[in-house]
Amino acid sequence: MAEQAFDVIVIGAGPGGYTAAIRCAQLGFTVACVEKDPGLGGTCTNVGCIPSKALLHSSELYHEATHGFASHGIKVGKIEIDLPAMMAQKQSVVTSSNKGIEFLFKKNKVTWLKGEGTLQGGGKVQVTGADGAVMLASAKHIILAPGSEVTPLPGIDIDEDKVVSSAGALKLPSIPKTMVVVGGGVIGLELGSVWSRLGSEVTVVEFLDRILPTNDGEVSKQMQRVMTKQGLKFKLGTKVTAAKADKKGVTLTLAPAAGGDAETMAVDTVLVSIGRRPYTKGLGLGKAGVELDERGRIKTDHHFATTASGVYAIGDCIAGPMLAHKAEEEGVVLSEMLAGQKPHINYDAIPGVVYTWPEVASVGKTEEELKAAGIAYKTGKFPFTANARARAMTMTDGFVKILEDTKTQKVVGCHIIGADAGHIIQEVVMAIEFGASAEDIFRTVHAHPALTEAVKEAALAVEGRPINI
Repeated sequence: MAEQAFDVIVIGAGPGGYTAAIRCAQLGFTVACVEKDPGLGGTCTNVGCIPSKALLHSSELYHEATHGFASHGIKVGKIEIDLPAMMAQKQSVVTSSNKGIEFLFKKNKVTWLKGEGTLQGGGKVQVTGADGAVMLASAKHIILAPGSEVTPLPGIDIDEDKVVSSAGALKLPSIPKTMVVVGGGVIGLELGSVWSRLGSEVTVVEFLDRILPTNDGEVSKQMQRVMTKQGLKFKLGTKVTAAKADKKGVTLTLAPAAGGDAETMAVDTVLVSIGRRPYTKGLGLGKAGVELDERGRIKTDHHFATTASGVYAIGDCIAGPMLAHKAEEEGVVLSEMLAGQKPHINYDAIPGVVYTWPEVASVGKTEEELKAAGIAYKTGKFPFTANARARAMTMTDGFVKILEDTKTQKVVGCHIIGADAGHIIQEVVMAIEFGASAEDIFRTVHAHPALTEAVKEAALAVEGRPINI
Protein backbone atom coordinates (compact mmCIF):
# COMPACT_ATOMS: atom_id res chain seq x y z
CA MET A 1 0.00 0.00 0.00
CA ALA A 2 1.42 3.37 -1.04
CA GLU A 3 2.00 5.72 1.88
CA GLN A 4 1.77 9.51 1.83
CA ALA A 5 3.99 11.37 4.30
CA PHE A 6 3.18 14.72 5.91
CA ASP A 7 4.48 16.79 8.80
CA VAL A 8 1.00 16.99 10.36
CA ILE A 9 -2.18 14.97 9.92
CA VAL A 10 -5.40 16.34 11.37
CA ILE A 11 -8.34 13.96 11.81
CA GLY A 12 -11.57 15.93 11.60
CA ALA A 13 -12.41 19.10 9.66
CA GLY A 14 -14.68 20.83 12.13
CA PRO A 15 -13.81 24.29 13.53
CA GLY A 16 -10.90 22.94 15.59
CA GLY A 17 -9.57 20.60 12.92
CA TYR A 18 -9.72 22.84 9.87
CA THR A 19 -8.33 25.79 11.84
CA ALA A 20 -5.42 23.68 13.10
CA ALA A 21 -4.75 22.42 9.58
CA ILE A 22 -4.66 25.94 8.13
CA ARG A 23 -2.52 27.36 10.93
CA CYS A 24 -0.03 24.49 10.67
CA ALA A 25 0.21 25.11 6.92
CA GLN A 26 0.78 28.83 7.52
CA LEU A 27 3.66 27.88 9.82
CA GLY A 28 5.37 25.89 7.08
CA PHE A 29 4.24 22.34 7.82
CA THR A 30 3.00 19.97 5.12
CA VAL A 31 -0.52 19.15 6.24
CA ALA A 32 -3.28 16.67 5.50
CA CYS A 33 -6.77 16.81 6.97
CA VAL A 34 -8.85 13.64 7.10
CA GLU A 35 -12.61 14.14 6.84
CA LYS A 36 -15.28 11.56 5.99
CA ASP A 37 -18.22 13.94 5.47
CA PRO A 38 -18.83 15.30 1.96
CA GLY A 39 -18.70 18.88 3.25
CA LEU A 40 -15.92 20.41 5.34
CA GLY A 41 -16.74 22.21 8.57
CA GLY A 42 -17.91 19.37 10.82
CA THR A 43 -21.07 19.41 12.91
CA CYS A 44 -20.85 23.19 13.38
CA THR A 45 -21.06 24.03 9.69
CA ASN A 46 -23.27 21.19 8.48
CA VAL A 47 -25.81 20.40 11.21
CA GLY A 48 -25.02 22.74 14.09
CA CYS A 49 -23.97 26.35 14.62
CA ILE A 50 -24.31 27.65 11.08
CA PRO A 51 -27.65 26.18 9.90
CA SER A 52 -29.26 26.77 13.30
CA LYS A 53 -28.27 30.45 13.22
CA ALA A 54 -29.67 30.75 9.71
CA LEU A 55 -33.04 29.39 10.87
CA LEU A 56 -32.92 31.48 14.03
CA HIS A 57 -32.44 34.63 11.96
CA SER A 58 -35.17 33.71 9.47
CA SER A 59 -37.65 32.91 12.24
CA GLU A 60 -36.75 36.14 14.06
CA LEU A 61 -37.52 38.13 10.92
CA TYR A 62 -40.90 36.41 10.58
CA HIS A 63 -41.73 37.00 14.23
CA GLU A 64 -40.74 40.66 14.01
CA ALA A 65 -42.85 41.15 10.89
CA THR A 66 -45.91 39.56 12.52
CA HIS A 67 -45.50 40.97 16.03
CA GLY A 68 -43.06 43.87 16.02
CA PHE A 69 -43.50 46.04 12.95
CA ALA A 70 -46.81 47.57 14.02
CA SER A 71 -45.27 49.25 17.08
CA HIS A 72 -42.87 51.05 14.71
CA GLY A 73 -45.70 52.31 12.50
CA ILE A 74 -45.08 49.77 9.76
CA LYS A 75 -48.17 48.14 8.31
CA VAL A 76 -47.84 44.95 6.30
CA GLY A 77 -50.33 42.69 4.57
CA LYS A 78 -50.82 38.99 5.08
CA ILE A 79 -47.54 37.28 5.93
CA GLU A 80 -46.98 33.63 5.06
CA ILE A 81 -44.19 31.17 5.74
CA ASP A 82 -42.57 29.42 2.78
CA LEU A 83 -40.78 26.69 4.71
CA PRO A 84 -39.05 25.09 1.68
CA ALA A 85 -37.62 28.50 0.72
CA MET A 86 -36.50 29.08 4.32
CA MET A 87 -34.77 25.69 4.36
CA ALA A 88 -33.17 26.44 0.99
CA GLN A 89 -31.78 29.70 2.39
CA LYS A 90 -30.36 27.78 5.35
CA GLN A 91 -28.74 25.23 3.05
CA SER A 92 -27.23 27.93 0.85
CA VAL A 93 -25.47 29.31 3.93
CA VAL A 94 -24.12 25.84 4.74
CA THR A 95 -22.95 25.20 1.18
CA SER A 96 -21.24 28.58 1.02
CA SER A 97 -19.40 27.81 4.26
CA ASN A 98 -18.36 24.37 2.97
CA LYS A 99 -16.93 25.87 -0.19
CA GLY A 100 -15.21 28.62 1.78
CA ILE A 101 -13.25 26.07 3.81
CA GLU A 102 -12.38 24.12 0.66
CA PHE A 103 -11.00 27.34 -0.82
CA LEU A 104 -8.92 27.97 2.30
CA PHE A 105 -7.50 24.44 2.12
CA LYS A 106 -6.44 25.00 -1.48
CA LYS A 107 -5.06 28.45 -0.70
CA ASN A 108 -2.94 27.10 2.14
CA LYS A 109 -2.03 23.84 0.37
CA VAL A 110 -3.78 21.59 2.89
CA THR A 111 -4.47 18.13 1.43
CA TRP A 112 -7.97 16.84 2.07
CA LEU A 113 -7.88 13.07 2.54
CA LYS A 114 -11.51 12.07 2.01
CA GLY A 115 -12.51 9.22 4.26
CA GLU A 116 -12.54 7.91 7.81
CA GLY A 117 -9.23 8.14 9.67
CA THR A 118 -8.07 5.36 11.99
CA LEU A 119 -4.87 5.46 14.04
CA GLN A 120 -2.47 2.60 13.33
CA GLY A 121 0.21 3.57 15.86
CA GLY A 122 3.73 4.68 15.04
CA GLY A 123 2.57 7.94 13.45
CA LYS A 124 0.43 6.21 10.81
CA VAL A 125 -3.21 6.81 9.88
CA GLN A 126 -5.36 4.60 7.70
CA VAL A 127 -7.92 6.44 5.59
CA THR A 128 -10.93 4.48 4.35
CA GLY A 129 -12.98 6.20 1.66
CA ALA A 130 -16.74 5.99 1.17
CA ASP A 131 -16.11 3.54 -1.68
CA GLY A 132 -14.05 1.26 0.57
CA ALA A 133 -10.72 2.29 -0.91
CA VAL A 134 -7.93 2.35 1.66
CA MET A 135 -4.76 4.42 1.83
CA LEU A 136 -2.06 4.96 4.44
CA ALA A 137 -0.61 8.29 5.57
CA SER A 138 2.07 9.10 8.11
CA ALA A 139 3.17 12.17 10.05
CA LYS A 140 5.37 13.25 12.94
CA HIS A 141 2.38 15.01 14.53
CA ILE A 142 -1.20 13.74 14.50
CA ILE A 143 -4.00 16.00 15.77
CA LEU A 144 -7.32 14.45 16.77
CA ALA A 145 -10.27 16.78 16.27
CA PRO A 146 -13.22 14.40 15.81
CA GLY A 147 -15.73 16.64 17.58
CA SER A 148 -18.86 15.39 19.31
CA GLU A 149 -22.16 13.67 18.68
CA VAL A 150 -25.70 13.85 20.08
CA THR A 151 -26.04 12.25 23.50
CA PRO A 152 -28.81 9.64 23.28
CA LEU A 153 -31.59 9.40 25.84
CA PRO A 154 -31.81 5.84 27.19
CA GLY A 155 -34.93 4.06 25.98
CA ILE A 156 -35.78 6.72 23.39
CA ASP A 157 -35.29 5.86 19.71
CA ILE A 158 -34.30 8.87 17.63
CA ASP A 159 -35.73 8.09 14.18
CA GLU A 160 -35.19 11.63 12.78
CA ASP A 161 -38.85 11.58 11.74
CA LYS A 162 -41.14 11.96 14.74
CA VAL A 163 -38.36 11.85 17.35
CA VAL A 164 -35.49 14.02 16.14
CA SER A 165 -32.06 15.14 17.21
CA SER A 166 -30.81 18.67 16.65
CA ALA A 167 -29.84 17.61 13.11
CA GLY A 168 -33.35 16.42 12.35
CA ALA A 169 -34.90 19.53 13.88
CA LEU A 170 -33.02 21.61 11.29
CA LYS A 171 -34.78 19.94 8.36
CA LEU A 172 -38.35 19.23 9.42
CA PRO A 173 -40.52 19.13 6.25
CA SER A 174 -43.43 20.92 7.90
CA ILE A 175 -44.19 22.97 11.00
CA PRO A 176 -45.41 20.65 13.75
CA LYS A 177 -48.51 21.78 15.61
CA THR A 178 -47.02 20.61 18.90
CA MET A 179 -43.41 19.90 19.91
CA VAL A 180 -41.71 18.75 23.08
CA VAL A 181 -38.08 19.68 23.55
CA VAL A 182 -36.31 17.31 25.92
CA GLY A 183 -33.55 19.38 27.51
CA GLY A 184 -33.52 23.03 28.54
CA GLY A 185 -29.95 23.77 27.51
CA VAL A 186 -28.58 25.92 24.69
CA ILE A 187 -29.55 23.70 21.75
CA GLY A 188 -33.02 22.95 23.06
CA LEU A 189 -33.87 26.59 23.67
CA GLU A 190 -32.47 27.77 20.34
CA LEU A 191 -34.31 25.22 18.21
CA GLY A 192 -37.38 25.32 20.41
CA SER A 193 -37.60 29.07 19.87
CA VAL A 194 -37.26 28.63 16.09
CA TRP A 195 -40.28 26.35 15.82
CA SER A 196 -42.23 28.33 18.41
CA ARG A 197 -41.86 31.49 16.35
CA LEU A 198 -42.96 29.62 13.24
CA GLY A 199 -46.16 28.46 14.94
CA SER A 200 -45.51 25.32 16.99
CA GLU A 201 -46.78 24.94 20.54
CA VAL A 202 -43.48 24.15 22.26
CA THR A 203 -43.03 22.60 25.70
CA VAL A 204 -39.54 22.27 27.16
CA VAL A 205 -39.04 19.32 29.51
CA GLU A 206 -35.97 19.67 31.74
CA PHE A 207 -34.71 17.13 34.29
CA LEU A 208 -33.19 19.82 36.53
CA ASP A 209 -35.08 22.57 38.32
CA ARG A 210 -34.05 25.33 35.91
CA ILE A 211 -33.22 25.93 32.27
CA LEU A 212 -29.68 26.85 31.17
CA PRO A 213 -28.32 25.02 34.22
CA THR A 214 -24.68 25.98 33.62
CA ASN A 215 -25.46 29.68 33.37
CA ASP A 216 -25.69 32.22 36.18
CA GLY A 217 -28.79 31.44 38.24
CA GLU A 218 -30.31 34.90 37.86
CA VAL A 219 -29.89 34.67 34.10
CA SER A 220 -31.66 31.30 34.01
CA LYS A 221 -34.66 32.60 35.95
CA GLN A 222 -34.97 35.76 33.86
CA MET A 223 -34.63 33.84 30.60
CA GLN A 224 -37.41 31.46 31.56
CA ARG A 225 -39.68 34.42 32.26
CA VAL A 226 -38.81 35.98 28.89
CA MET A 227 -39.37 32.77 26.94
CA THR A 228 -42.62 32.09 28.76
CA LYS A 229 -43.84 35.50 27.55
CA GLN A 230 -42.86 34.41 24.05
CA GLY A 231 -45.17 31.40 24.32
CA LEU A 232 -42.93 28.51 25.33
CA LYS A 233 -44.05 26.27 28.17
CA PHE A 234 -41.76 24.61 30.71
CA LYS A 235 -41.95 21.42 32.74
CA LEU A 236 -38.96 21.50 35.09
CA GLY A 237 -37.79 18.78 37.45
CA THR A 238 -39.27 16.28 34.99
CA LYS A 239 -37.82 13.28 33.18
CA VAL A 240 -38.91 11.48 30.02
CA THR A 241 -39.08 7.73 30.60
CA ALA A 242 -40.53 6.53 27.28
CA ALA A 243 -41.51 7.69 23.81
CA LYS A 244 -43.75 5.71 21.47
CA ALA A 245 -43.96 6.99 17.91
CA ASP A 246 -46.62 6.14 15.33
CA LYS A 247 -48.03 7.74 12.19
CA LYS A 248 -49.95 10.34 14.22
CA GLY A 249 -47.08 11.50 16.41
CA VAL A 250 -45.39 10.59 19.68
CA THR A 251 -46.77 9.59 23.05
CA LEU A 252 -44.37 10.57 25.80
CA THR A 253 -44.29 9.21 29.31
CA LEU A 254 -43.14 11.80 31.85
CA ALA A 255 -42.43 11.54 35.57
CA PRO A 256 -41.13 13.85 38.29
CA ALA A 257 -37.34 13.71 38.47
CA ALA A 258 -37.55 13.27 42.23
CA GLY A 259 -40.02 10.40 41.88
CA GLY A 260 -43.79 10.27 41.67
CA ASP A 261 -46.70 9.43 39.42
CA ALA A 262 -46.10 9.29 35.68
CA GLU A 263 -48.19 11.07 33.05
CA THR A 264 -48.49 10.79 29.28
CA MET A 265 -48.36 13.53 26.70
CA ALA A 266 -49.21 13.29 22.98
CA VAL A 267 -47.32 15.57 20.58
CA ASP A 268 -46.46 15.74 16.89
CA THR A 269 -42.67 15.98 17.25
CA VAL A 270 -40.10 15.38 19.97
CA LEU A 271 -36.66 16.99 19.91
CA VAL A 272 -34.08 15.21 22.07
CA SER A 273 -31.41 17.73 23.06
CA ILE A 274 -29.89 16.61 26.34
CA GLY A 275 -26.33 17.45 25.32
CA ARG A 276 -23.44 16.13 23.29
CA ARG A 277 -20.66 13.62 23.97
CA PRO A 278 -17.15 13.20 22.51
CA TYR A 279 -17.04 11.34 19.21
CA THR A 280 -14.32 8.71 19.62
CA LYS A 281 -15.55 5.61 17.78
CA GLY A 282 -13.60 4.24 14.83
CA LEU A 283 -10.48 6.26 15.61
CA GLY A 284 -8.35 3.30 16.70
CA LEU A 285 -7.52 4.96 20.00
CA GLY A 286 -6.83 1.72 21.87
CA LYS A 287 -4.51 0.41 19.19
CA ALA A 288 -2.51 3.63 19.24
CA GLY A 289 -2.38 3.84 23.04
CA VAL A 290 -4.65 6.87 23.41
CA GLU A 291 -6.48 6.76 26.75
CA LEU A 292 -9.87 8.18 27.72
CA ASP A 293 -10.90 9.74 31.03
CA GLU A 294 -13.83 8.72 33.21
CA ARG A 295 -16.23 10.76 31.07
CA GLY A 296 -15.16 9.28 27.76
CA ARG A 297 -13.02 12.25 26.74
CA ILE A 298 -9.51 11.91 25.35
CA LYS A 299 -6.93 12.49 28.06
CA THR A 300 -4.50 15.31 27.35
CA ASP A 301 -1.91 17.33 29.22
CA HIS A 302 -1.73 21.14 29.18
CA HIS A 303 0.03 20.95 25.80
CA PHE A 304 -2.84 18.89 24.30
CA ALA A 305 -0.64 15.77 24.17
CA THR A 306 -2.44 12.45 24.57
CA THR A 307 -0.98 9.31 26.15
CA ALA A 308 0.36 8.28 22.73
CA SER A 309 3.60 9.85 21.56
CA GLY A 310 3.11 12.38 18.77
CA VAL A 311 -0.70 12.32 19.04
CA TYR A 312 -2.61 15.39 20.24
CA ALA A 313 -6.29 16.22 20.72
CA ILE A 314 -8.38 19.40 20.72
CA GLY A 315 -11.99 20.55 20.79
CA ASP A 316 -15.10 18.71 21.90
CA CYS A 317 -13.29 15.39 22.42
CA ILE A 318 -11.25 16.74 25.36
CA ALA A 319 -12.15 18.44 28.63
CA GLY A 320 -13.73 21.87 28.59
CA PRO A 321 -16.80 23.52 27.08
CA MET A 322 -18.01 22.17 23.75
CA LEU A 323 -17.75 25.44 21.84
CA ALA A 324 -16.57 25.95 18.27
CA HIS A 325 -14.46 28.98 19.17
CA LYS A 326 -12.79 27.09 22.02
CA ALA A 327 -11.82 24.35 19.55
CA GLU A 328 -10.54 26.93 17.05
CA GLU A 329 -8.33 28.60 19.64
CA GLU A 330 -6.97 25.25 20.77
CA GLY A 331 -6.17 24.44 17.15
CA VAL A 332 -4.20 27.66 16.75
CA VAL A 333 -2.39 27.32 20.09
CA LEU A 334 -1.41 23.69 19.45
CA SER A 335 -0.18 24.50 15.93
CA GLU A 336 2.03 27.27 17.25
CA MET A 337 3.35 25.03 20.03
CA LEU A 338 4.35 22.44 17.42
CA ALA A 339 6.23 25.20 15.62
CA GLY A 340 8.18 26.06 18.77
CA GLN A 341 6.23 29.15 19.73
CA LYS A 342 4.80 29.90 23.18
CA PRO A 343 1.14 30.88 22.71
CA HIS A 344 -1.51 30.78 25.41
CA ILE A 345 -5.23 30.27 25.87
CA ASN A 346 -7.19 31.72 28.79
CA TYR A 347 -10.07 29.39 29.56
CA ASP A 348 -11.56 32.01 31.91
CA ALA A 349 -12.03 34.34 28.95
CA ILE A 350 -14.05 32.12 26.61
CA PRO A 351 -17.54 33.50 26.00
CA GLY A 352 -20.65 31.40 25.62
CA VAL A 353 -23.73 32.58 23.74
CA VAL A 354 -27.32 31.33 23.46
CA TYR A 355 -28.64 32.65 20.14
CA THR A 356 -32.28 32.99 21.12
CA TRP A 357 -33.84 36.45 21.01
CA PRO A 358 -33.02 38.10 23.27
CA GLU A 359 -29.62 36.46 23.36
CA VAL A 360 -27.84 35.21 26.45
CA ALA A 361 -24.08 35.71 26.72
CA SER A 362 -21.63 34.96 29.49
CA VAL A 363 -17.93 34.88 30.25
CA GLY A 364 -15.96 33.93 33.33
CA LYS A 365 -17.42 32.90 36.67
CA THR A 366 -21.04 32.82 37.80
CA GLU A 367 -22.14 34.04 41.21
CA GLU A 368 -22.72 30.42 42.21
CA GLU A 369 -19.15 29.49 41.29
CA LEU A 370 -17.67 32.42 43.19
CA LYS A 371 -19.70 31.60 46.29
CA ALA A 372 -18.71 27.94 46.13
CA ALA A 373 -15.03 28.92 45.85
CA GLY A 374 -15.30 31.35 48.79
CA ILE A 375 -14.24 34.31 46.68
CA ALA A 376 -15.44 37.72 47.87
CA TYR A 377 -16.93 39.70 45.00
CA LYS A 378 -18.93 42.78 44.10
CA THR A 379 -21.85 42.87 41.68
CA GLY A 380 -23.01 45.56 39.31
CA LYS A 381 -26.22 45.22 37.29
CA PHE A 382 -27.97 47.45 34.79
CA PRO A 383 -31.30 46.75 33.02
CA PHE A 384 -31.88 47.38 29.33
CA THR A 385 -35.14 49.15 30.24
CA ALA A 386 -32.92 52.06 31.30
CA ASN A 387 -30.85 52.02 28.09
CA ALA A 388 -31.90 54.61 25.50
CA ARG A 389 -30.92 52.54 22.45
CA ALA A 390 -32.78 49.48 23.75
CA ARG A 391 -35.90 51.60 24.23
CA ALA A 392 -35.57 52.97 20.70
CA MET A 393 -35.33 49.40 19.40
CA THR A 394 -38.25 48.28 21.64
CA MET A 395 -35.95 45.52 22.89
CA THR A 396 -35.72 46.19 26.60
CA ASP A 397 -35.75 42.64 27.99
CA GLY A 398 -32.76 41.69 30.12
CA PHE A 399 -29.75 43.18 31.83
CA VAL A 400 -25.96 43.26 32.09
CA LYS A 401 -24.35 41.91 35.26
CA ILE A 402 -20.64 42.31 36.03
CA LEU A 403 -18.79 40.47 38.80
CA GLU A 404 -15.53 41.83 40.23
CA ASP A 405 -13.14 40.07 42.64
CA THR A 406 -13.03 42.26 45.74
CA LYS A 407 -9.42 41.39 46.54
CA THR A 408 -7.81 41.67 43.10
CA GLN A 409 -10.25 44.29 41.73
CA LYS A 410 -10.36 42.32 38.48
CA VAL A 411 -13.53 41.58 36.55
CA VAL A 412 -14.07 37.82 36.81
CA GLY A 413 -17.46 37.37 35.20
CA CYS A 414 -20.16 38.97 33.08
CA HIS A 415 -23.66 37.73 32.28
CA ILE A 416 -26.01 39.36 29.80
CA ILE A 417 -29.56 38.87 28.58
CA GLY A 418 -30.49 41.24 25.80
CA ALA A 419 -30.51 42.15 22.14
CA ASP A 420 -27.10 41.42 20.56
CA ALA A 421 -25.71 40.10 23.85
CA GLY A 422 -23.32 37.91 21.85
CA HIS A 423 -21.70 41.04 20.44
CA ILE A 424 -21.85 43.09 23.62
CA ILE A 425 -20.07 40.44 25.72
CA GLN A 426 -16.86 40.77 23.73
CA GLU A 427 -15.91 44.00 25.50
CA VAL A 428 -15.87 42.16 28.82
CA VAL A 429 -14.06 39.16 27.31
CA MET A 430 -11.27 41.56 26.38
CA ALA A 431 -11.39 43.13 29.84
CA ILE A 432 -10.93 39.74 31.52
CA GLU A 433 -8.16 38.77 29.10
CA PHE A 434 -6.17 41.85 30.09
CA GLY A 435 -7.01 41.76 33.80
CA ALA A 436 -9.15 44.89 33.78
CA SER A 437 -11.22 46.21 36.67
CA ALA A 438 -14.77 47.52 36.55
CA GLU A 439 -13.28 51.01 36.75
CA ASP A 440 -11.18 50.32 33.64
CA ILE A 441 -14.44 49.62 31.81
CA PHE A 442 -16.40 52.64 33.03
CA ARG A 443 -13.46 55.01 32.53
CA THR A 444 -13.51 54.01 28.86
CA VAL A 445 -15.74 56.26 26.73
CA HIS A 446 -18.73 54.45 25.24
CA ALA A 447 -20.73 55.74 22.25
CA HIS A 448 -24.21 57.12 22.88
CA PRO A 449 -26.84 55.92 22.27
CA ALA A 450 -25.64 52.32 22.17
CA LEU A 451 -26.52 49.02 23.81
CA THR A 452 -22.93 48.79 25.06
CA GLU A 453 -23.62 51.68 27.44
CA ALA A 454 -25.34 49.07 29.59
CA VAL A 455 -21.92 47.48 30.14
CA LYS A 456 -20.49 50.80 31.28
CA GLU A 457 -23.43 51.36 33.63
CA ALA A 458 -23.10 47.84 35.06
CA ALA A 459 -19.41 48.55 35.69
CA LEU A 460 -20.37 51.79 37.41
CA ALA A 461 -22.89 49.84 39.47
CA VAL A 462 -20.07 47.63 40.79
CA GLU A 463 -18.86 50.80 42.55
CA GLY A 464 -22.41 51.79 43.49
CA ARG A 465 -22.53 54.78 41.19
CA PRO A 466 -24.59 54.14 38.02
CA ILE A 467 -25.80 57.32 36.31
CA ASN A 468 -29.00 56.28 34.55
CA ILE A 469 -30.79 54.25 37.16
